Amino acid sequence: MAKFEESMYQLVVETSTKLPKDVRRAVKAAKEKENAGTRAAMSLATITNNIKMADEQVSPICQDTGLPTFKIKTPVGVNQIELKAAIKNAIVRATKDGKLRPNAVDSLTGKNSGDNLGDGVPVIKFEQWEKDYIDVRLILKGGGCENKNIQYSLPCELEGLGRAGRDLDGIRKCILHSVYQAQGQGCSAGFIGVGIGGDRSSGYDLAKEQLFRPLEDVNPNEDLRKLEEYILENANKLGIGTMGFGGEATLLGCKIGVMHRIPASFYVSVAYNCWAFRRMGVSVNAETGEIIEWAYQDGEFIDFAEENEAAQETAAARSEDVIKLQAPITEEQIRSLKVGDVVVINGMMYTGRDAIHKYLTDHDSPVDLNGQIIYHCGPVMLKDENDVWHVKAAGPTTSIREEPYQGDIMKKFGIRAVIGKGGMGPKTLAALQEHGGVYLNAIGGAAQYYADCIKSVEGVDLMQFGIPEAMWHLRVEGFRAVVTMDSHGNSLHADVDKSSLEKLAQFKERVF
Repeated sequence: MAKFEESMYQLVVETSTKLPKDVRRAVKAAKEKENAGTRAAMSLATITNNIKMADEQVSPICQDTGLPTFKIKTPVGVNQIELKAAIKNAIVRATKDGKLRPNAVDSLTGKNSGDNLGDGVPVIKFEQWEKDYIDVRLILKGGGCENKNIQYSLPCELEGLGRAGRDLDGIRKCILHSVYQAQGQGCSAGFIGVGIGGDRSSGYDLAKEQLFRPLEDVNPNEDLRKLEEYILENANKLGIGTMGFGGEATLLGCKIGVMHRIPASFYVSVAYNCWAFRRMGVSVNAETGEIIEWAYQDGEFIDFAEENEAAQETAAARSEDVIKLQAPITEEQIRSLKVGDVVVINGMMYTGRDAIHKYLTDHDSPVDLNGQIIYHCGPVMLKDENDVWHVKAAGPTTSIREEPYQGDIMKKFGIRAVIGKGGMGPKTLAALQEHGGVYLNAIGGAAQYYADCIKSVEGVDLMQFGIPEAMWHLRVEGFRAVVTMDSHGNSLHADVDKSSLEKLAQFKERVF
């Protein structure tokens, strides 16, 4: 068991810090197809740079290491209770070492366990088979993309597409709609696993199971093979693009599975995964616990470190096109910004996610936030032997969760800028216009890129909410983001949503 535990630790670290070969190839292909000089091209350059940095530093690709989900096949006679205990030990160690963010939160009390263990966490699903080795697959699926999972009950009416019936064409409409509704909030360009049939829970299990398939495999079901190819081609015509900025790459992979159902129910379940598609697998010797072979090793390995750094700079990101901001920021500076501007931030920013926003609604802020910047971020943090905190990963979280609070919080405390990903809604947009504020979209998943911009941790408040939800005081240099909602009532997110809905409508007519 000691060796099996070590093997599981290696699997967790590899999954968190290094993208599989097939995912790398998909990201590279998307980057090569993107139009130079666009916001999407700049985003993809940041993404590939982040992948390279995670490789070199053996640090989490994305700060949201999600809910670890293991699917394990064991020979008859293997003690699954002992395997589960070893996996839990490996999870605790990986969390302590900063390879996983502590993500296990008690749903009733809100208390973070601090070690990624809790009721039902991690998810470990066993299956017996007649082979003589253990097959372990792990996926780390963050909350941003997990929240964009969606399930349809056919027949139904779909915005832009009309009625979806209980047939292959109705399934097609549901899958296209699932990509549309994700927009940039799931860190597009993404991947989807689709489960057809089952009940509400088994349908989602089947959908997530599809994410374990290699991207370049061929579906043995001819109808599903054609549907996968159709979706992958046409979803990219929606123009949502990387991070929802618009562009050529919206979907990088589509895998579909089917199972039987009862007559009264017809579910189409979609598991959306971000570009940081972290899934790995190993074959393990059932007697020694040693790794025999790693999965997803076919084909070329793309080492983004070998790419020409100069080629990663696009017209949208050159220094002469960048606006520098130093907190505290004045209302005049904010109102001079417009959608599409690229900004670079130096100085202080303060993290705030769900717990902080709820707290600030009813309490005073522990720091003066007038003219300051709130960063929607739940970082991975480690404390050294001198009790000094260091940032190990610090990309943005999905901002739409804060929509009920954000505008009121900005006006209450004088906050001038909010950084996150995926954009926010009409309530926040109205507050930005009234108050003189701006929303800045950072590149989702680029946790190493942004961690490198954080030069020191100046303090922390409200640690009772746990590391991801605490208010961290961060001093940054060269922190780059894009203005996607300005103080003049403009929202790139609303514009892309509208244009992609119009494009979605062209797929209304029957195809299958």
